[in-house]
Amino acid sequence: MPERVAAPAWREPASLLPLRWGGYRSRLAGGMLLIVAGNVAFAGGGGTTWFSNALLVAGPLAHIAGWIVLPAAGWRRILAMSGANLAMIFLLTGPAWLGATTVHFLGWLLARHRPLASYVTVLFVPVAAMVAAQLFPTYRGMLGALALVGGVIVASAWAARAVHVAQWRLRRGRNAQPSGAVAP
Repeated sequence: MPERVAAPAWREPASLLPLRWGGYRSRLAGGMLLIVAGNVAFAGGGGTTWFSNALLVAGPLAHIAGWIVLPAAGWRRILAMSGANLAMIFLLTGPAWLGATTVHFLGWLLARHRPLASYVTVLFVPVAAMVAAQLFPTYRGMLGALALVGGVIVASAWAARAVHVAQWRLRRGRNAQPSGAVAP
């Protein structure tokens, strides 16, 4: 009786890239941590104390370092980092401009090598930003607004991953051999 060949499991496209240093999981975790911490630090910065001024410097530096560490094709990281850093400036104006985080999420999808079909998940981010701006109208509520929008971004990222996996399975199903056939 011929043996069945196990179908390959889906893997993150960025995990298949050859890395010059570090491991995939540690770079992914470190990159995400630095990107988020950089955004939060920058949004919490301002010109009132030495500490808040330090956050204005440390935030973008951590943010840039996060995109550099994140495992992805080089041009994708550079494009994502550039757009996200420009959009980060709008976070200083308060919750009314949280829609700029849409650029961050677009950069994330680009850096994670997501297919075009998954970009529909971007729509959730500006809607969450509008809701957050209504719930937290002043800069005093920026932390809560960031938490709300950040939660929606995380959920949207998982949804984009699910779309990616579903699309991969659909393609694999179309290219699969007829039922009962055994690969050579």
